[in-house]
Amino acid sequence: MKTRTSRGARGRLTLATLGATAALVLAGAPAHAATIDVDYDANGTTHVASTNSNITLGPAVLHSSVEADGSFVGNMVLPGTRTEFKLLGFIPVTANVNFEPVGPTVGQLAREGRKQVLTSTSKYYVRLTNIKASIFPLFAGPFCRTTNPVVIPGNTPAGEAFDTVNGGRLIGEYSIGNFQNCGLNTLLINSIIPGSGNTIELNLNNGRLP
Repeated sequence: MKTRTSRGARGRLTLATLGATAALVLAGAPAHAATIDVDYDANGTTHVASTNSNITLGPAVLHSSVEADGSFVGNMVLPGTRTEFKLLGFIPVTANVNFEPVGPTVGQLAREGRKQVLTSTSKYYVRLTNIKASIFPLFAGPFCRTTNPVVIPGNTPAGEAFDTVNGGRLIGEYSIGNFQNCGLNTLLINSIIPGSGNTIELNLNNGRLP
């Protein structure tokens, strides 16, 4: 006789399985028994200090793998987005922004007191296209991007926790280097955007087995 499992029951089984396996990871079980793959929904924002502008990150999915020793590896493709800011305080500038991943996100799950926290690092090239100052295109071309990958930390904030099942909030501060291949506007772009003090906040939730 065949039996049917309701969607709600399947969801509870998935969460229970994920929670039990996460407990094995934290307990330091053998790698073959404790390695788990978890997908998280990811949404967030990043603030660019030099232009005083915010850029939406996501929605996206972070595909992650956690080893018995807490080693964390993830892969996330962010959708293209758009930024707006004022040049010289009054000229509206808009641009399409793409974050191109360079290798996986790598990190570590660890205990701080009674809480679990995540520290991680991601690398992305930042590509700009369709740049306009007011209504006038700047003709930066399709190959305008940072010369080197931007290194972006994503860490559990102090006093908060990262849950393997439910995810958590990650924050970080990073620098943006110079751009290249932006045509005649390379010098202009490099006088506006690069700099330190940029911040990121990323929310991971809805952890599930892929």
